[in-house]
Amino acid sequence: MSVAVPTDFNKVLYQSLAEADPEVQQIIENETYRQFSGLELIASENLTSLATMEANGSILTNKYSEGLPGARYYGGNEYIDQLEVLCQQRALKAFNLDPKVWGVNVQPYSGSTANFATFTALLQPQDRIMGLGLPSGGHLTHGYYTAKKKISASSIYFQSFPYNVDPATGYINYDELKKNADLFKPRMVICGGSAYPRDWDYAKLAEIAKTQSAYLMADIAHISGLVAAQVQNNPFEYCDIVTTTTHKTLRGPRAGMIFFRKDRDAEIEGRVNAAVFPACQGGPHNNTIAGIAVALKQAAEPAFKEYAVQVIKNSQAIAKVLSGKGYKLQTDGSENHLILWDLRPLGLTGSKVENICDLAHITLNKNAVSGDTSALVPGGVRIGTGALTSRSMNESDMEKVAEFLDRVVQISLDIQKTSGKKLVDFMNAARQSDAVKQLNKDVEAFATSFPLPGVPDTSVIKKPAH
Repeated sequence: MSVAVPTDFNKVLYQSLAEADPEVQQIIENETYRQFSGLELIASENLTSLATMEANGSILTNKYSEGLPGARYYGGNEYIDQLEVLCQQRALKAFNLDPKVWGVNVQPYSGSTANFATFTALLQPQDRIMGLGLPSGGHLTHGYYTAKKKISASSIYFQSFPYNVDPATGYINYDELKKNADLFKPRMVICGGSAYPRDWDYAKLAEIAKTQSAYLMADIAHISGLVAAQVQNNPFEYCDIVTTTTHKTLRGPRAGMIFFRKDRDAEIEGRVNAAVFPACQGGPHNNTIAGIAVALKQAAEPAFKEYAVQVIKNSQAIAKVLSGKGYKLQTDGSENHLILWDLRPLGLTGSKVENICDLAHITLNKNAVSGDTSALVPGGVRIGTGALTSRSMNESDMEKVAEFLDRVVQISLDIQKTSGKKLVDFMNAARQSDAVKQLNKDVEAFATSFPLPGVPDTSVIKKPAH
């Protein structure tokens, strides 16, 4: 027999979201329809599973558990310990790692936190780092700064000398990187990016790091699902430390992980764990760790490799259509989940194309491309296929998506001819455009013909009233 629900001041603790807070419930319903009726092409996003969302929204959110399994600062963690150990085991299994060689910390709240914890563990303030520059497809946390300002904490607390892609090809210039490393003598070389459409030569990077007695760190946040599925080069063969988010191609909840090679350094495990807690963050989010564990179990299944293979096929299908129409893509294509589209030859900015896409139920992001003179006016857009592949779309569907993107650009060019180049005038004209309104309808009709992960019955998805 169930215990009676109280009717006192705790009554609200037993109400559903719809009953307790219909305003938030409505926002969630509106966002659900947006995801269902649109095309999610942001390369850093994905659509996680129903099981992952159930774990992430579970009662585990109630528990505090500072410390590590078997060494907590709070009692009552016997089941939390089981969960975290299981998540660690599944992380190593998903990436085919020997637990005698590699360890993992699954507590970081995000990829950025994982990166800074790694720097805290292995570097001293003002040590030198070399990561791919942001305009070349790198990430803010890899030491990005401008001539006037140090943007990221990694450039504030460490000396950063970014390396770049070859402006002519869009590929990383490893020979130039080696020359600059010989000059700069970094303590850490960082590989991995957020807008680099090609695979990485970890063997060359390891050679460069070795000549400087530097750590080699791979941030595989964007491609970790592809690495786990063994459809990208393997950074674990060469790197000392590997960080990742868990919500991009790995398709889990929003969080991070740090893998460390403990057979080369007996102290690295303790240093990494201490850098995560207490140096950089507080108690772990156990509900999120549960979601990570579920996603890692899924990533170790054969079906996940099929998914990862299709992600790349889909990316290449979009690239083929856009290239066939004469558009300029950085590196002329893709080997992973993303495409970097250079709009500068068309006289368009990434901001204008992103905004037209938003009006048409297509979600992507403006992005710097190699050679941009201002980070405030990016010359391109970034396109990713992780989320649409999670909706069971294939190459023929991607060809239709590419046609939608072509229509966006042609509409943008037509609007710009009459409105001029100021963004505010451009957007005023775009909101009145019949072509944009028709594209919106076409995209919605196309997108709502596919399932939405996490929602087994799409008939319950409600279109917003406005």
